[in-house]
Amino acid sequence: MDILIKNVIAVDPQSSLNTVTDIGISNGVITSIGKTDEPADRVIDASGRLAALPGLFDMHVHFRDPGQTHKEDIITGAAAAKAGGFTGVACMPNTKPVIDNADTVKYVLDKAKKTGIDVLPIGCVTKGMQSKELCDYDELKSAGVCALSDDGRPVENAELMRQALEKSLDNGLCVLSHCEDLKIINGGIINKGEISQKLGVKGMDRASEDSITAREIALAMSCGAHIHICHVSTRGSVNIIRAAKRDGVNVTCETAPHYFTFTDEKLLSRDADYRMSPPLRTEDDRQAVEEAVLDGTIDCIITDHAPHSAEEKANFETAPNGVVGLETSLAATLTKLYHTGKCGLDKIAELMSIRPRQILGLPTAKIAVGERADITVIDPDYEWEVIPEELNSKSKNSVFKGEKLKGKALYTICRGKIVFEL
Repeated sequence: MDILIKNVIAVDPQSSLNTVTDIGISNGVITSIGKTDEPADRVIDASGRLAALPGLFDMHVHFRDPGQTHKEDIITGAAAAKAGGFTGVACMPNTKPVIDNADTVKYVLDKAKKTGIDVLPIGCVTKGMQSKELCDYDELKSAGVCALSDDGRPVENAELMRQALEKSLDNGLCVLSHCEDLKIINGGIINKGEISQKLGVKGMDRASEDSITAREIALAMSCGAHIHICHVSTRGSVNIIRAAKRDGVNVTCETAPHYFTFTDEKLLSRDADYRMSPPLRTEDDRQAVEEAVLDGTIDCIITDHAPHSAEEKANFETAPNGVVGLETSLAATLTKLYHTGKCGLDKIAELMSIRPRQILGLPTAKIAVGERADITVIDPDYEWEVIPEELNSKSKNSVFKGEKLKGKALYTICRGKIVFEL
């Protein structure tokens, strides 16, 4: 046996597991679940205190590679992912050049082989992300993309978006939408409201998100396609998605931990590390997002890991939007949802491992005999402070900087190998 995890709380709702047991791993596969004294090359004694979840998967990250590797690259981004407990990620295509052709897909996949985890590229909906012409989806799928998105901006041409959704019925690639009407935003940098007025800066009206969310759902309904709504941040979007699901529309969605943890009051510090797209909203929005995570309206938790250099983030009003999140996502979710008694570890596994893979049509990680050994071993009670300088990401623009969190990945096991240990 290569690895034996002893006395671990194995949690996997797919396998109806929530018990203290041993997990044996050999040749990249889970070979046993149950108490055993069989010798192993490596023994991890969880002492009935640590928990094993199916390997986490983040379906929305930006690794800036190719083209902006001063912010992040595939190797450093994967290092951050592994430290956060992720055995797989899906990379958004707004790189330089964008991922709209087979050559760029190959570049990402070739570099990903060195990381020890699954790094899957997402292809563009439109060529050059210009909202003028659809990409060659057959070419992108054959090259290895796992989904389609023009994330970073919406597909502004609604008819093109409808055509992309219609084509998804044949190619099976999920279409992911960044729901922000750029004309409504019109140069806004934070949520439009009391805080933007107090700071004297232009705000981003919530209608920018709500209107595109409603548009995408209407377009998906028109052709019976699946639409996935990225980084939900408003009560309006939550209500639109909840109603659509109730009516049988094939819509899924995601949010990030900062949207159910913080509000736009963080911007009173005039610190650009608290700026992202969509922005932190009001307490009412924060509550709505949290409720939607807990009741299943929101399907999964992502990070929207978006690295920017300290120099780029230095000026509050001109800095690019985006925050890093791979190394804090699990801890923030445990702190805000698990340790407050709002959900159990089985729900965390569903939100951060099972549903993201299902949405993309990928095989799910399972804690079951015969399955590939992708396992995240966590200490739910590990208390730590987020110190940006200690993060593995090249960029340190963490919205959780200085926060005291509870919970951490101690071991990340991918394909039966320990790719990270604390």
